[in-house]
Amino acid sequence: MPTISMFYGILIRMFNSNEHNPPHFHAFYQEYEAMFDFDGNMIDGEMPKRQTRLISAWTELHREELEADWRLVEEHEQLFSIEPLR
Repeated sequence: MPTISMFYGILIRMFNSNEHNPPHFHAFYQEYEAMFDFDGNMIDGEMPKRQTRLISAWTELHREELEADWRLVEEHEQLFSIEPLR
């Protein structure tokens, strides 16, 4: 599962094959793992509140890039990195 972004100790990853709908990405922080939709909502897993807010803000800024990477997932292509939250 490629890492497409990393900020404040949070890794953002998206499977590049055999993924399933709805479009989403995986976030990892220390021992936490959660799935988020492209609206920044946590749809599965656990994540501390502060990191959830950071991930949601990052998602809002990069939704179009996430959607583009999802299209690449569906085509089994290499994913692009996305700028971290600064």
